[in-house]
Amino acid sequence: MDTHIRKMMWLLDNDQYLEKTGVTKFQMQGDHLPDSAVPHVGPDNGLLGTHSSRTQDVLVSTAFGNPEPSSFFPEPPKHKGPLVIQTPGTLAKTSADWLKTYGLKAKKLDLYQVLAPNAFSPVEDFVPILKKTVSSTLHEAMMMQFEWYDGTVKNIHVDLPVLYNYQKLLAKMVRVYEKRIDWLSVASRRIWGSVCERRVVILVDLSMTNSTYISHIQHSLRLLLEEQMSDKDHFNIIVFGSDIVPWQQELVPPHPENLEKAWRWVLSLECKGSRNFMSALRRAVEVDFRDKGKHKSQGLYLLTTGIPDQETHTISAYVAEACTGFDLQLHVCLFSGTGGTDSPGIVPPRYASPAETASALKGIVQAAGGRFHWFGEAGIFESDDITSIISEIEKAKSYSQKCAFLVESLKQRSVHQCVKPLTPGGHSNVLMRNKGEKKQKVSSPKPTAVLKDIKDNHGAERNPPVRAVAWRPPSARAGIPAAQTVKEWPQTEKKGKHKPRKQAELSMSVFYIEEGRNVGTIYQRCPKAVCVRKSVCSVTLPEEEEICSSKEWLTKYSIKKLKLDLPRLMLACTHQKKIVECLHKKIPAKYCSIFPSAEINGVVKHLQFHPKELESYREQLENVLQRYLQRVQWLLSGSRRLFGTILEANVCVLIDTSGSMGPYLPSVTKELTSLIWEQLRKNEVRFNLLRFAENTESWREFLVEATDESCHAAVQWAATCHAHGNSCILAALQKALSFQGVEALYLLTDGKPDTSCSLILKEIERLRKKQDIKIHTICFSCADRGAVEFLKKLASQTGGRFHCSSAGEDGQLAAHRILTEGLDDEDNPVFPYFEGDDLKKLTQEVAKARSFLKQAKSLRLLLENWNRNQKDNCVFQKSVQD
Repeated sequence: MDTHIRKMMWLLDNDQYLEKTGVTKFQMQGDHLPDSAVPHVGPDNGLLGTHSSRTQDVLVSTAFGNPEPSSFFPEPPKHKGPLVIQTPGTLAKTSADWLKTYGLKAKKLDLYQVLAPNAFSPVEDFVPILKKTVSSTLHEAMMMQFEWYDGTVKNIHVDLPVLYNYQKLLAKMVRVYEKRIDWLSVASRRIWGSVCERRVVILVDLSMTNSTYISHIQHSLRLLLEEQMSDKDHFNIIVFGSDIVPWQQELVPPHPENLEKAWRWVLSLECKGSRNFMSALRRAVEVDFRDKGKHKSQGLYLLTTGIPDQETHTISAYVAEACTGFDLQLHVCLFSGTGGTDSPGIVPPRYASPAETASALKGIVQAAGGRFHWFGEAGIFESDDITSIISEIEKAKSYSQKCAFLVESLKQRSVHQCVKPLTPGGHSNVLMRNKGEKKQKVSSPKPTAVLKDIKDNHGAERNPPVRAVAWRPPSARAGIPAAQTVKEWPQTEKKGKHKPRKQAELSMSVFYIEEGRNVGTIYQRCPKAVCVRKSVCSVTLPEEEEICSSKEWLTKYSIKKLKLDLPRLMLACTHQKKIVECLHKKIPAKYCSIFPSAEINGVVKHLQFHPKELESYREQLENVLQRYLQRVQWLLSGSRRLFGTILEANVCVLIDTSGSMGPYLPSVTKELTSLIWEQLRKNEVRFNLLRFAENTESWREFLVEATDESCHAAVQWAATCHAHGNSCILAALQKALSFQGVEALYLLTDGKPDTSCSLILKEIERLRKKQDIKIHTICFSCADRGAVEFLKKLASQTGGRFHCSSAGEDGQLAAHRILTEGLDDEDNPVFPYFEGDDLKKLTQEVAKARSFLKQAKSLRLLLENWNRNQKDNCVFQKSVQD
């Protein structure tokens, strides 16, 4: 298509060629031009570009010099008559706000809300004697398993009457939603959607390409003025082509006389020029909504038929800045005709297909937090309001299908689990099942005494030995608790592979029996005692620092990974109290007094920890804590204090040299020199440097090896930096991302960019789809919270790390004081608050270690005091007995 346009422009500029071929400019005004000379203009063309004003003027003048009446749509009946103003009966709401009152969740008709009272999580618990986690199986016969909204599985008790009533309510709500869709699809709402705001500005596209639809546009405005504007606080209308023409210079109340004047003004409008949407938008925001911060419920409604003249990302960035933080939204109403919205023979500045136009306008709407409405002569093609209602209908349909699934599953289970007829067996009163059913094994009775199998020497080898139970004479004294019997677990056949259990040790004792001099033997299987106490592991951490992030370092050396988590090491049982009916009060367990007690997380527990174990744990934790503090000091030393740790092998360092960096630039240059020699040269990192202010300037056009010569040259280049101008962060990032082989960018700045933050994030996300490059952000000063949040988002979005150089000196001092003054006092001294990812994660682990160290010290004192009291009690009891 671009070839056809260039060919046509060349023909218009060469009169000699026209004379030779016998074609005049007058003949070009007719319908006899070949198709190759003049392109057909319509929404289905995929052409995007600009043309000279001379070509556009020729085409416009020739196409509409003598238009045929049949090319225009007929005017509706009583088109020029006075308005019939209607007062809306209800307050207009967006579908999103309407669903807050009438949605399934608001009406408590969410399926999970209905099932929640009868939903139970599967019970799993660790059985020490089996050394594995066992799940409950009662639900298999009583309940239905159902997948919950968070992906977990719940056991559901299905109540058929409740589900039946629930499905009737769902059907009723679906009918309500269908009525809402019908209401949104008629009258002026079919064109404009629902106009909800109290202060409204209407932006109308009256470019030359809409000449054939002027009657449609006027009629659309008439319906809007009659049906939806009378209950507003203020309104205005702005039409735009190449020029901007407002009806009033400021917003006016929608009195009947003002609405009628606005309608008469609309009848006098004509289409001309292109689609200068950006100027119309700026006029509305900067004039009509200049006090947007003082008012609530403000909206811009754009009626257009094509793509604006300006670039979409430019408009999106502007509306995002204009609407963010204010109660102001931009809504777009796109009209598409059956034969194309553009007039034949007219070449507007930019073209796009209907799908491309809709996609571009939806991007603008999303940036402004508004709604998109796309309609045509055939009906509504797309509407955010209607889409929200349809999604609620689909949700109701899904809930109904899940209910039907539950009911059907319950029916099938009832059929399979129905009880078969029972027949009496013999003369007994026991009912026997049919022969086809498997016999259930009867569980063995609980052992009550020592089981001994006395065998002679000949029978001992043939018959298997019998398991014995541990037995101890009962005692009423609390100091000698009676041992519990070991239950004989019935062996059941299990499908699938399972690990064989370790055989218990076999013990044998021989004795003489009474009959003669024969010898008897006792075989006993004595299972080894299961040790559930977790011993304190010996910990060794590397002395040399690893070049990695704190997140990666802690995956190998965190307290949890080193198995030094104090609550996990402690073997503690909960203090039990139960009500004794005869005494009418709670009585503690019988042997509570033989264990020391401590309150852990608000729960009284009995400790089974020895002081020596706590002492060993304290020593190991102190070593780990000292190693943590050494790494903190390492992260705060040298160039790492300002730039953090360089992790990748191919990097580009971006330095902000805008005017705001003036006071800090000498120290930044000094630290950059340290970075080049300390990290880049030492670790042989391929690198490049780039500084940016109003423009970007790179040291090299590619990454270079870190040799002595290149490092000297880089230091000399860095010394020439001077502060001036603004911060063009987006341009700097785009250039840095273009370097071949770069793996990561390190961006140092002190404030927000001059352009839109959201625009930068979207553009970087688009560029990273082509190449996965991390962006590590470095904030020189954390005073600007907007800059900090932007840099955190940029780093998080690209998989990088955020680093803030402030509080570095205070952190060094705090680490030194903790190492010298003591480790177990978690309140003094304390680290300053670090916002950087590396220091933040590591200092949080330090705080956890200090907390565990303090707890271990207090528990050790508790055990020592308890042991001392026990000894004193024993001495006192002996003295009393004597």
